[in-house]
This record gives sequence, structure tokens and C-alpha cells, in this order.
Amino acid sequence: MGLSISKAYVEMLGGKIWVESKKGEGTVFYFTIPCDKTKIDITTNDEVESATKSEHNVKKLKFLIADDEEFADLYLTELLKDYYKIVLHAKNGVEAVDMCRNNPDIKIILMDIKMPEMSGYEATRKIREFNKKVIIIAQTAYALAGDREKAINAGCDDYISKPIEKDKLKRIIEKYL
Repeated sequence: MGLSISKAYVEMLGGKIWVESKKGEGTVFYFTIPCDKTKIDITTNDEVESATKSEHNVKKLKFLIADDEEFADLYLTELLKDYYKIVLHAKNGVEAVDMCRNNPDIKIILMDIKMPEMSGYEATRKIREFNKKVIIIAQTAYALAGDREKAINAGCDDYISKPIEKDKLKRIIEKYL
């Protein structure tokens, strides 16, 4: 993850980032963020069946976050907390396709474009072969000219560039609800 994106994420989460450098020895970047892990509701694929049966959960949607960067995954989970009943996590495109195949009730996918094993573009094309209804929002740190069109042509419904701002993500999600 690039330094400017890291800085933006850290600051959006109320943290601090700094650098220490010594001539001839190297440079180290540090960051801190306030984090209460008890407030982050992360559901693994193994827990999906029992969580789905839970009637006391007031949130309505099942999300899939497909991102190989753990920090970005946690950040997105926190941003989405007002929307999801269950959030699944895939670390690469292959996992994302498998999770979609095994969980046809996923409503929205936040699909990172650059992931190992299978890109977000390829994963989207494969998902569209068996699920035309799921909303797929492409997300990328490499916001280059033509990326939006490439994402839409691959089958994504929308596109957002990193660092992802809460209000912008909220507007995109609400467009599809």
C-alpha cells in the first residue's frame, strides 16, 4: 500500500503516522490508530451458517470485502458497520468467486482490483457467469484514466478509488439499496 493511501487511512481512523530516519541505517514508518476490536464484527466463512440463522441481528445485508490488504479490509468493515448483517472476507479473487458461489445471498461486493491469484476484474467476470444480480463495486489505489470504464466493462456496477471516504462509499451503496 502506498504511503499517501496509508496516511489517508490512518488519519481517517483518527490515528497518527510518522517517520524516523537515520543516515546510513534506513527509514522506518510508524503509525498508531485507536482500535477497539470488540466493536469490529468480522464473520469468517465458517461462522456464516450460524450467523445467518440468528434472528436478533438488526442489520440487513450480507457484504463481501475482497481485499488482500488486512488494514484496508478492517477499515472497510468499520465503514460498513451500519449496513451489514454479515460481512465475509476474501484475500484474493479465487476466494471471492468461491464465497459468492457458496453465498448467493451476498448483496454487495467491494472488489479490490489488484489482488493475488486472480485480479478483481477476472473475479468479477467469473462471478457474473453465475450471479448477475449482486452489486459489485470496484475499489483500487491505482486510479488511472480508464479504470472506471475497465471496471464497468468487466461487470462491476460502480467504482471507487482509494483512499475510500466514508461519505462517498455511503452514497454509492445507498444508490443500490
